[in-house]
Amino acid sequence: MSIKVLPTDRPDAWEVQGRGELALAVLAEQMRREGYELTVGRPQVVTKKIDGVINEPMENTTIDVPEEYMGTVTQLMADRKGRMDGMTNHGTGWVRLQFTVPSRGLIGFRTALLSATRGTGIASSISAGYAPWAGQIVTRQNGSMVCDRQGVATPYAMQRLQARGNFFVEPQSPVYEGQVVGINNKPDELDVNITLAKHMTNMRSATA
Repeated sequence: MSIKVLPTDRPDAWEVQGRGELALAVLAEQMRREGYELTVGRPQVVTKKIDGVINEPMENTTIDVPEEYMGTVTQLMADRKGRMDGMTNHGTGWVRLQFTVPSRGLIGFRTALLSATRGTGIASSISAGYAPWAGQIVTRQNGSMVCDRQGVATPYAMQRLQARGNFFVEPQSPVYEGQVVGINNKPDELDVNITLAKHMTNMRSATA
């Protein structure tokens, strides 16, 4: 595995550069198996300036799917700034679609493809050099709920936040700062305090 580790402005964070999403995923999984606890940010592509214009890496992507999913896959690629270069109908119920798409548009794409085609979609890609920045790509409809402090998740705090999204963790589970504890209903990242305890008082209700 070929990687480069660079320092950041934080003493507890590093920038890790690798050859694609899979290489970074393998590294993170290996470290977790060795007992390390770490938080991994969303992968980013390495851009460069050419004649004063920001360029990003592109890939030629070939996708084989059953005909019934052709429209769904075309929309998936369009959302990722993909441009269709060709289509071949094999006459067997399957079609081959060819796209040129920014590399960042393929981050998380294979999972979305398998989900959209019920596990039948097959994709492969190869580098296609650099091209001018294609603009913003929104691939996630939901963001993350991130714990903002260490402690124990309480039913009281989780109930107060349940309208914001769905939790991964159970009440009374130990949590730590920076841990992803749920899915936000909105596309942005939301810091939450799920360790908040209900303060008891000696005041009785007027209806008691």
